[in-house]
Amino acid sequence: MKEFFVPKRRLICPSALALLLAVPLPARAQAPRLPDARSLPDAPSALLTPRATTAAELAPSSSAPEALSVDGDVPPVDASVSGPDPAPQETTDTPQKKPCVYDPTVEVDRNCNPIPLERHEPHRILGFMPNFRSVSAGAMVHPPGWKYSFKITTQQAFDYSAFIFLGLTTISAEGINEHPVLGKGVGGFYAYVWRGFLDKTDGAYMQGWFLPSLLHEDTRYFPLGKGHPIIVRALYVISRQGVTRTYGGRQTPNFAGLGGKVLTQLVSRTYYPTGATSFSVLATKFGYAAMRDVCFTSIREFYPDAAAHFIKRHRRKLAEAAAKAEANASAPPSTSKP
Repeated sequence: MKEFFVPKRRLICPSALALLLAVPLPARAQAPRLPDARSLPDAPSALLTPRATTAAELAPSSSAPEALSVDGDVPPVDASVSGPDPAPQETTDTPQKKPCVYDPTVEVDRNCNPIPLERHEPHRILGFMPNFRSVSAGAMVHPPGWKYSFKITTQQAFDYSAFIFLGLTTISAEGINEHPVLGKGVGGFYAYVWRGFLDKTDGAYMQGWFLPSLLHEDTRYFPLGKGHPIIVRALYVISRQGVTRTYGGRQTPNFAGLGGKVLTQLVSRTYYPTGATSFSVLATKFGYAAMRDVCFTSIREFYPDAAAHFIKRHRRKLAEAAAKAEANASAPPSTSKP
Protein backbone atom coordinates (compact mmCIF):
# COMPACT_ATOMS: atom_id res chain seq x y z
CA MET A 1 0.00 0.00 0.00
CA LYS A 2 2.81 2.38 0.68
CA GLU A 3 4.32 1.92 -2.82
CA PHE A 4 1.15 3.12 -4.61
CA PHE A 5 0.68 6.22 -2.42
CA VAL A 6 1.78 9.46 -4.17
CA PRO A 7 1.76 12.69 -2.34
CA LYS A 8 -0.55 15.40 -3.72
CA ARG A 9 2.16 17.98 -4.07
CA ARG A 10 3.99 15.80 -6.54
CA LEU A 11 0.86 15.63 -8.69
CA ILE A 12 0.27 19.43 -8.45
CA CYS A 13 3.79 20.52 -9.51
CA PRO A 14 3.64 19.00 -12.99
CA SER A 15 0.21 20.54 -13.49
CA ALA A 16 1.45 24.05 -12.55
CA LEU A 17 4.40 23.65 -14.86
CA ALA A 18 2.14 22.66 -17.70
CA LEU A 19 -0.13 25.65 -17.03
CA LEU A 20 2.85 27.99 -17.09
CA LEU A 21 4.07 26.60 -20.38
CA ALA A 22 0.63 27.01 -21.85
CA VAL A 23 0.79 30.84 -21.47
CA PRO A 24 1.59 32.47 -24.89
CA LEU A 25 5.11 33.80 -25.36
CA PRO A 26 4.09 37.43 -26.26
CA ALA A 27 2.22 37.73 -23.01
CA ARG A 28 5.28 36.67 -21.09
CA ALA A 29 7.48 39.09 -23.05
CA GLN A 30 5.43 42.07 -21.91
CA ALA A 31 6.53 41.69 -18.29
CA PRO A 32 9.70 43.71 -17.71
CA ARG A 33 12.63 41.83 -16.30
CA LEU A 34 14.16 43.59 -13.36
CA PRO A 35 17.92 43.65 -13.12
CA ASP A 36 19.60 41.87 -10.28
CA ALA A 37 20.17 44.34 -7.50
CA ARG A 38 23.19 42.37 -6.33
CA SER A 39 24.99 42.74 -9.68
CA LEU A 40 24.19 46.49 -9.95
CA PRO A 41 24.18 47.88 -6.45
CA ASP A 42 24.20 51.56 -7.54
CA ALA A 43 21.61 51.27 -10.34
CA PRO A 44 18.24 52.89 -9.67
CA SER A 45 15.17 50.79 -9.52
CA ALA A 46 13.36 50.25 -12.81
CA LEU A 47 10.11 51.11 -11.13
CA LEU A 48 11.41 54.58 -10.18
CA THR A 49 12.95 55.42 -13.61
CA PRO A 50 10.54 56.92 -16.20
CA ARG A 51 10.40 55.09 -19.47
CA ALA A 52 11.80 56.98 -22.49
CA THR A 53 9.19 58.29 -24.84
CA THR A 54 9.47 57.91 -28.59
CA ALA A 55 8.88 60.49 -31.31
CA ALA A 56 5.65 58.78 -32.27
CA GLU A 57 4.29 59.30 -28.78
CA LEU A 58 5.24 63.01 -28.82
CA ALA A 59 3.64 63.62 -32.22
CA PRO A 60 0.24 65.40 -32.06
CA SER A 61 -2.72 63.14 -32.60
CA SER A 62 -6.12 64.04 -33.93
CA SER A 63 -7.81 61.45 -31.78
CA ALA A 64 -8.82 61.93 -28.17
CA PRO A 65 -6.02 61.48 -25.62
CA GLU A 66 -5.80 58.07 -24.03
CA ALA A 67 -5.91 57.53 -20.29
CA LEU A 68 -2.77 56.86 -18.32
CA SER A 69 -1.99 53.13 -18.52
CA VAL A 70 -1.10 51.06 -15.55
CA ASP A 71 2.31 50.07 -16.88
CA GLY A 72 3.72 53.60 -16.74
CA ASP A 73 3.01 54.95 -20.27
CA VAL A 74 3.30 58.70 -20.60
CA PRO A 75 0.11 60.45 -21.70
CA PRO A 76 0.12 62.31 -25.04
CA VAL A 77 1.85 65.68 -24.92
CA ASP A 78 0.07 68.84 -26.07
CA ALA A 79 1.16 69.82 -29.60
CA SER A 80 1.42 73.49 -28.59
CA VAL A 81 4.18 72.55 -26.14
CA SER A 82 5.99 69.63 -27.74
CA GLY A 83 5.56 70.63 -31.36
CA PRO A 84 8.04 72.70 -33.39
CA ASP A 85 8.55 76.34 -32.49
CA PRO A 86 6.05 78.63 -34.22
CA ALA A 87 7.42 80.83 -36.98
CA PRO A 88 8.12 84.42 -35.91
CA GLN A 89 5.33 86.78 -36.77
CA GLU A 90 6.15 89.27 -39.49
CA THR A 91 5.61 92.86 -38.47
CA THR A 92 4.39 95.33 -41.01
CA ASP A 93 5.84 98.30 -39.14
CA THR A 94 8.58 99.87 -41.25
CA PRO A 95 11.44 101.61 -39.44
CA GLN A 96 10.76 105.29 -39.27
CA LYS A 97 13.40 107.54 -40.81
CA LYS A 98 14.94 109.98 -38.42
CA PRO A 99 14.19 113.60 -39.28
CA CYS A 100 17.04 115.59 -40.73
CA VAL A 101 18.64 117.93 -38.21
CA TYR A 102 20.18 121.28 -39.14
CA ASP A 103 23.97 121.20 -39.23
CA PRO A 104 25.80 124.47 -39.99
CA THR A 105 28.82 122.57 -41.36
CA VAL A 106 26.84 120.55 -43.94
CA GLU A 107 24.32 122.11 -46.31
CA VAL A 108 21.48 119.67 -47.05
CA ASP A 109 17.78 119.82 -47.84
CA ARG A 110 14.97 118.57 -45.61
CA ASN A 111 15.58 114.98 -46.82
CA CYS A 112 19.29 115.21 -45.89
CA ASN A 113 20.30 115.25 -49.56
CA PRO A 114 23.25 117.48 -50.52
CA ILE A 115 22.49 120.76 -52.26
CA PRO A 116 23.65 120.80 -55.91
CA LEU A 117 26.04 123.43 -57.20
CA GLU A 118 23.29 125.20 -59.16
CA ARG A 119 21.54 126.09 -55.89
CA HIS A 120 24.47 126.59 -53.54
CA GLU A 121 24.80 130.10 -52.10
CA PRO A 122 28.39 130.69 -50.93
CA HIS A 123 29.18 132.80 -47.89
CA ARG A 124 31.23 135.08 -50.12
CA ILE A 125 30.52 135.93 -53.74
CA LEU A 126 33.66 136.01 -55.87
CA GLY A 127 35.63 135.26 -52.74
CA PHE A 128 35.19 138.62 -50.97
CA MET A 129 31.61 139.93 -51.25
CA PRO A 130 29.70 138.99 -48.04
CA ASN A 131 26.64 136.84 -48.58
CA PHE A 132 25.79 135.76 -45.04
CA ARG A 133 22.08 136.63 -45.22
CA SER A 134 21.33 134.36 -48.20
CA VAL A 135 20.31 130.71 -48.09
CA SER A 136 20.62 128.06 -50.77
CA ALA A 137 17.46 127.16 -52.66
CA GLY A 138 15.67 124.29 -50.91
CA ALA A 139 18.24 124.02 -48.11
CA MET A 140 17.48 123.46 -44.44
CA VAL A 141 18.30 126.75 -42.72
CA HIS A 142 18.96 127.94 -39.20
CA PRO A 143 15.74 128.80 -37.33
CA PRO A 144 15.17 132.57 -37.30
CA GLY A 145 15.36 134.57 -34.11
CA TRP A 146 16.63 137.84 -32.69
CA LYS A 147 19.93 136.34 -31.47
CA TYR A 148 20.68 134.75 -34.82
CA SER A 149 19.67 137.93 -36.70
CA PHE A 150 21.92 140.07 -34.50
CA LYS A 151 24.86 137.74 -35.06
CA ILE A 152 24.50 137.67 -38.85
CA THR A 153 23.87 141.41 -39.09
CA THR A 154 26.96 142.21 -37.02
CA GLN A 155 29.06 139.81 -39.07
CA GLN A 156 28.02 141.45 -42.33
CA ALA A 157 28.08 145.07 -41.11
CA PHE A 158 31.66 144.89 -39.84
CA ASP A 159 33.11 142.60 -42.47
CA TYR A 160 36.33 143.82 -44.07
CA SER A 161 34.64 144.02 -47.46
CA ALA A 162 32.10 146.50 -46.06
CA PHE A 163 34.87 149.06 -45.60
CA ILE A 164 36.02 148.52 -49.18
CA PHE A 165 32.54 149.33 -50.46
CA LEU A 166 32.35 152.26 -48.06
CA GLY A 167 35.48 153.74 -49.61
CA LEU A 168 34.13 153.24 -53.14
CA THR A 169 30.74 154.81 -52.37
CA THR A 170 32.42 157.73 -50.58
CA ILE A 171 34.64 158.49 -53.55
CA SER A 172 31.70 158.30 -55.95
CA ALA A 173 29.47 160.48 -53.73
CA GLU A 174 32.15 163.13 -53.38
CA GLY A 175 32.94 162.92 -57.08
CA ILE A 176 29.36 163.67 -58.15
CA ASN A 177 29.05 166.23 -55.32
CA GLU A 178 26.01 164.49 -53.84
CA HIS A 179 25.98 166.74 -50.76
CA PRO A 180 27.62 170.07 -51.61
CA VAL A 181 27.41 171.23 -47.99
CA LEU A 182 29.91 168.53 -47.00
CA GLY A 183 32.63 170.12 -49.10
CA LYS A 184 35.50 168.69 -51.14
CA GLY A 185 39.06 167.49 -50.58
CA VAL A 186 40.31 165.71 -47.50
CA GLY A 187 37.79 167.38 -45.19
CA GLY A 188 34.92 166.51 -47.48
CA PHE A 189 36.14 162.92 -47.83
CA TYR A 190 36.22 162.53 -44.04
CA ALA A 191 32.74 164.08 -43.75
CA TYR A 192 31.42 161.57 -46.28
CA VAL A 193 33.21 158.58 -44.76
CA TRP A 194 31.94 158.65 -41.19
CA ARG A 195 28.41 159.61 -42.22
CA GLY A 196 28.38 156.88 -44.83
CA PHE A 197 29.53 154.37 -42.22
CA LEU A 198 26.65 155.39 -39.93
CA ASP A 199 24.18 155.13 -42.82
CA LYS A 200 25.38 151.64 -43.68
CA THR A 201 25.47 150.39 -40.10
CA ASP A 202 22.11 151.91 -39.13
CA GLY A 203 20.48 150.45 -42.22
CA ALA A 204 21.95 146.98 -41.58
CA TYR A 205 20.67 146.79 -38.00
CA MET A 206 17.31 148.39 -38.79
CA GLN A 207 16.57 146.08 -41.72
CA GLY A 208 18.33 142.95 -40.50
CA TRP A 209 17.80 142.84 -36.75
CA PHE A 210 15.65 145.45 -34.97
CA LEU A 211 12.49 145.53 -37.09
CA PRO A 212 12.62 141.84 -38.17
CA SER A 213 12.89 140.78 -34.53
CA LEU A 214 10.04 143.11 -33.56
CA LEU A 215 7.76 141.99 -36.41
CA HIS A 216 8.93 138.34 -36.59
CA GLU A 217 9.98 138.65 -40.21
CA ASP A 218 12.71 136.54 -41.79
CA THR A 219 14.41 139.02 -44.13
CA ARG A 220 17.04 136.57 -45.38
CA TYR A 221 17.05 136.03 -49.14
CA PHE A 222 15.52 132.72 -50.30
CA PRO A 223 16.32 132.36 -54.03
CA LEU A 224 14.14 130.52 -56.51
CA GLY A 225 17.14 128.77 -58.05
CA LYS A 226 17.58 126.96 -61.31
CA GLY A 227 14.49 125.44 -62.87
CA HIS A 228 12.48 128.64 -63.27
CA PRO A 229 12.42 130.99 -66.28
CA ILE A 230 14.84 133.90 -66.12
CA ILE A 231 12.07 136.49 -66.35
CA VAL A 232 10.26 134.86 -63.42
CA ARG A 233 13.41 134.92 -61.33
CA ALA A 234 14.09 138.56 -62.25
CA LEU A 235 10.57 139.58 -61.21
CA TYR A 236 10.99 137.59 -58.02
CA VAL A 237 14.15 139.55 -57.20
CA ILE A 238 12.31 142.86 -57.60
CA SER A 239 9.34 141.63 -55.55
CA ARG A 240 11.59 140.88 -52.57
CA GLN A 241 11.74 144.61 -51.91
CA GLY A 242 8.08 144.54 -50.95
CA VAL A 243 7.52 140.89 -49.90
CA THR A 244 9.36 138.72 -47.37
CA ARG A 245 8.73 135.75 -45.08
CA THR A 246 7.51 135.41 -41.53
CA TYR A 247 9.13 133.18 -38.94
CA GLY A 248 6.56 130.55 -39.88
CA GLY A 249 7.44 130.68 -43.60
CA ARG A 250 4.37 132.61 -44.85
CA GLN A 251 4.62 135.49 -47.31
CA THR A 252 4.10 138.91 -45.78
CA PRO A 253 4.72 142.57 -46.75
CA ASN A 254 8.33 143.54 -46.18
CA PHE A 255 7.65 146.06 -43.42
CA ALA A 256 11.09 145.45 -41.92
CA GLY A 257 12.95 146.07 -45.18
CA LEU A 258 11.06 149.14 -46.33
CA GLY A 259 10.55 150.49 -42.82
CA GLY A 260 14.25 150.02 -42.08
CA LYS A 261 15.23 152.18 -45.05
CA VAL A 262 12.81 154.92 -43.96
CA LEU A 263 14.03 154.86 -40.34
CA THR A 264 17.62 155.02 -41.53
CA GLN A 265 16.93 158.24 -43.43
CA LEU A 266 15.09 159.73 -40.48
CA VAL A 267 17.96 158.92 -38.11
CA SER A 268 20.46 160.43 -40.57
CA ARG A 269 18.88 163.83 -40.08
CA THR A 270 20.58 163.96 -36.68
CA TYR A 271 24.13 163.89 -38.08
CA TYR A 272 23.74 165.49 -41.54
CA PRO A 273 23.81 169.27 -41.98
CA THR A 274 20.62 171.12 -42.74
CA GLY A 275 21.24 171.34 -46.47
CA ALA A 276 21.42 167.51 -46.71
CA THR A 277 18.21 166.65 -44.83
CA SER A 278 15.51 167.91 -47.17
CA PHE A 279 12.76 165.57 -48.34
CA SER A 280 14.11 165.37 -51.87
CA VAL A 281 17.59 164.43 -50.64
CA LEU A 282 16.25 161.76 -48.31
CA ALA A 283 13.99 160.38 -51.05
CA THR A 284 16.98 160.19 -53.40
CA LYS A 285 19.01 158.31 -50.81
CA PHE A 286 16.05 155.94 -50.24
CA GLY A 287 15.89 155.24 -53.99
CA TYR A 288 19.63 154.55 -54.16
CA ALA A 289 19.39 152.13 -51.25
CA ALA A 290 16.54 150.23 -52.96
CA MET A 291 18.47 150.07 -56.25
CA ARG A 292 21.56 148.71 -54.50
CA ASP A 293 19.46 146.02 -52.85
CA VAL A 294 17.93 144.98 -56.20
CA CYS A 295 21.36 144.80 -57.87
CA PHE A 296 22.91 142.82 -55.05
CA THR A 297 19.88 140.49 -54.82
CA SER A 298 20.14 139.83 -58.57
CA ILE A 299 23.74 138.75 -58.07
CA ARG A 300 22.69 136.44 -55.24
CA GLU A 301 19.97 134.89 -57.40
CA PHE A 302 22.01 134.17 -60.55
CA TYR A 303 25.53 133.75 -59.18
CA PRO A 304 25.11 130.01 -58.31
CA ASP A 305 24.24 129.25 -61.95
CA ALA A 306 27.35 130.96 -63.29
CA ALA A 307 29.58 129.48 -60.60
CA ALA A 308 28.27 125.95 -61.23
CA HIS A 309 28.82 126.37 -64.99
CA PHE A 310 32.48 127.34 -64.62
CA ILE A 311 33.16 124.81 -61.87
CA LYS A 312 31.71 121.93 -63.90
CA ARG A 313 33.63 123.00 -67.00
CA HIS A 314 36.85 123.17 -65.00
CA ARG A 315 36.22 119.71 -63.53
CA ARG A 316 35.49 118.31 -66.98
CA LYS A 317 38.77 119.66 -68.31
CA LEU A 318 40.66 118.17 -65.39
CA ALA A 319 38.98 114.78 -65.94
CA GLU A 320 39.83 114.84 -69.66
CA ALA A 321 43.44 115.73 -68.91
CA ALA A 322 43.71 112.94 -66.34
CA ALA A 323 42.20 110.40 -68.75
CA LYS A 324 44.59 111.46 -71.50
CA ALA A 325 47.58 111.17 -69.17
CA GLU A 326 46.46 107.73 -68.02
CA ALA A 327 46.02 106.56 -71.63
CA ASN A 328 49.51 107.78 -72.54
CA ALA A 329 51.00 106.02 -69.51
CA SER A 330 49.31 102.70 -70.29
CA ALA A 331 50.18 102.76 -74.03
CA PRO A 332 53.12 100.49 -75.00
CA PRO A 333 56.32 102.31 -75.99
CA SER A 334 56.80 102.65 -79.74
CA THR A 335 59.83 100.92 -81.21
CA SER A 336 61.56 102.71 -84.08
CA LYS A 337 63.07 100.62 -86.88
CA PRO A 338 66.77 101.20 -87.74
